[in-house]
Amino acid sequence: MLITNMREKRHDRGRINLIHFASIVGLLVVLLLCLINKSNAQQVDQVETLTESEVVKIASRWFGMSSESIAEVMDVIFNKHGGPSAYIRGEEAGGAFIFGARYGRGEFVMSDGHSEPVYWRGPTIGPDYGGNAAKTFTLIYNLQNPDDLFRRYPGVDGSAFFIAGLAVNFQERGDVILAPIRAGVGGRLGVNVGYLKYSRKPGKIPF
Repeated sequence: MLITNMREKRHDRGRINLIHFASIVGLLVVLLLCLINKSNAQQVDQVETLTESEVVKIASRWFGMSSESIAEVMDVIFNKHGGPSAYIRGEEAGGAFIFGARYGRGEFVMSDGHSEPVYWRGPTIGPDYGGNAAKTFTLIYNLQNPDDLFRRYPGVDGSAFFIAGLAVNFQERGDVILAPIRAGVGGRLGVNVGYLKYSRKPGKIPF
């Protein structure tokens, strides 16, 4: 009887030790997952941004303008939004007679060096007349993943402001903000409301 009781006690202690061990392992796994999630969150929050001097240098070369002229525009945008996480340099053309359309293509570049072709198109409507062709340079803010760029962004071209011969307006969807800067030829008079759809492949229909 005594031997049996001793065996039962040892068996109970063994089960208790096993439960303690399993609890400790489970706690360590939870702590490890928390650390991994925290590390991933920090990596997302720590997306690199471009400095104003870098952007001025790249944009002035693209537009073929002096750094001083580009700096005037960048000062306004950087004071409002800070440094961008990506940019697009490209060309576009558009026209309108109340109803209109805009098409463009260029290179999408992120601050980490990732780059790929990008195309955009979109309809417009409003008291807007004329046509234009332009070089564009778009600053992109709060873009964590390249895939998040490729969707529709609403905007109002009539809200554009002009500095040093360049037109700037803002497009926004969720946390992502786009600031297209345009310098071009042609005549376009009026206000239009529409959107731009950014994609990895070109398209003919503006919608």
